[in-house]
Amino acid sequence: MVNMGDSAEKKERPSFAKGVKSEFKKIIWPDRKATVKQSIAVVAISVTVGVIIAILDLIVKYGVSFITSI
Repeated sequence: MVNMGDSAEKKERPSFAKGVKSEFKKIIWPDRKATVKQSIAVVAISVTVGVIIAILDLIVKYGVSFITSI
């Protein structure tokens, strides 16, 4: 009796692992300076977008309360 998928899965796993290993060797990791610079940019943009969303939320909130109070 043959179990389904036994031979195909066992043959593909080593080639998959070798493929992943070879792809990881191709990765060029950023240096510490670039990582810090990009992290600061992400935090700054996130804070800026958060402030913009908060301001828009306040404007819409007061606008809706003004319209509903009429």
